[in-house]
Amino acid sequence: MEKYSDNKIFVWLIVILAALAAIASYLPMGSYGPQQLTPEQMAVPKWQIALANAGTVLVFYSLLGWIGLKLSHKLGFAKMWDEKVTNKQRFLIPALIGAAAGIFVIIGDFIFARFNGIGHFPHPPFPTSLVASATAGIGEEILFRLFFVSFWMWLVSFVIFRKKFQNQIFWIVAIISGAAFGIAHLPALMVMTELSSAAQVPVALWAELILLNGVVGVLAAYYFRKYGFLAAVGIHFWCDVIWHVIRGLI
Repeated sequence: MEKYSDNKIFVWLIVILAALAAIASYLPMGSYGPQQLTPEQMAVPKWQIALANAGTVLVFYSLLGWIGLKLSHKLGFAKMWDEKVTNKQRFLIPALIGAAAGIFVIIGDFIFARFNGIGHFPHPPFPTSLVASATAGIGEEILFRLFFVSFWMWLVSFVIFRKKFQNQIFWIVAIISGAAFGIAHLPALMVMTELSSAAQVPVALWAELILLNGVVGVLAAYYFRKYGFLAAVGIHFWCDVIWHVIRGLI
């Protein structure tokens, strides 16, 4: 019998994510987000924004995450607290891989900053960066790995091809998931750089978004399948700690 069930762990992840979403409403964004309004300028009180953010998480992420969780079981992915997976594999290895991925992103940012049209990517101020790292580590992994990878692999491999070509389809879906993960950062980047349309985004910036985020996404997908969803969360979280928290403080 498993020490902790996937359902219980998933519920705790959703609760933590909702709490982080609410807390983030009170934290400064700096150049990482749109210009913040003073309490007098805001039409809606912050507590209502925090409540709305938490409610969105509880509804949207819970639904997609639950679907992805059930499908991942059908696909034979490692469970969150799989007895065959050690804590070293579940936590330590993802932390090391995530840290290495964060260094990779920093190096990539230095290279692309020379010709991407905007220079270095901005970072949220501390402690917002730490909250954002945890929020992204849970929330974005629920969307792009737990749901996206599980759903599309189940649909293509199990439904369409009747359990054939599972490895090949997994890698295709993992790469697409990584690319989608990178593209999903475009709207926020456009706000930060004041670009009015995607057509204004330089090709080099597109390449940077997709390549750097895509590598992290593929790593997260691989270890999600191998060591369980907590491994994917760990990779993403520690990557963002290196990239946003530590790099942002330097």
